[in-house]
Amino acid sequence: AAELSVVRSSLEEGGFKNPVVVHFGSDSEVLIRLQGQPESGLSDQVMTVLRVANPAVELRRIEFVGPQIGEELRDDGGLGMLAALAVVMLYVAIRFQYKFSIAAVCALVHDVIITLGFFSLFGVEFDLTVLAAVLAVIGYSLNDTIVVSDRIRENFRLLRVAEASEVINESLTQTLGRTIITSLTTLLVLFALFFIGGELIHNFSIALIVGVAVGTYSSIYVAANILLAMDISREDLMPTEKEGVEFDGLP
Repeated sequence: AAELSVVRSSLEEGGFKNPVVVHFGSDSEVLIRLQGQPESGLSDQVMTVLRVANPAVELRRIEFVGPQIGEELRDDGGLGMLAALAVVMLYVAIRFQYKFSIAAVCALVHDVIITLGFFSLFGVEFDLTVLAAVLAVIGYSLNDTIVVSDRIRENFRLLRVAEASEVINESLTQTLGRTIITSLTTLLVLFALFFIGGELIHNFSIALIVGVAVGTYSSIYVAANILLAMDISREDLMPTEKEGVEFDGLP
């Protein structure tokens, strides 16, 4: 079996900075990922370094992800996120009311921007696994937002004399315990992925950790406050009937 620590240290001693080394397939096969521009003879340089420790090393395959593929990833990923947000907005508008859909989408955009901003601020590589994590964050945050929205709608029906701010505050109080417990248990799994899952999914784990933390915050503070800013009211959810309308059809 190939020792990952030995391979990694050999590459670092050979002048390759921050190599990502993980098992690929079996324990005897290793995937090596290097950053930077491709150079002629790069594979020969890598093999020369590795054969110092193990002369029997074989090169099976080499791939290069260039700027054109990076641009395609950016464009396709952006379109995917826009499509997801559009479907979310349509679903929430049908399921609840258009003000809820605007609040939910604003909260999701807030989550995506902060997650991507974290990667940009700290210079973490953005790849397909991170894109998948961002889409997962959208789904997770939406689930939390829908739970809160459903409780707000129910409390508007139950608390008939309360103001909108009181209804929303009571709804957040009722769902706060569930939201925190769900987020904490999810974060425990994500931290396990980060520390035990290996280098290949580090960025995936980081994106989910940041996204879940921010999504928990946004479902409580962002979406609810946007509803208040749009003057959500009981009439938006339960339009009042005009007095005497039940007698209009009588002779």
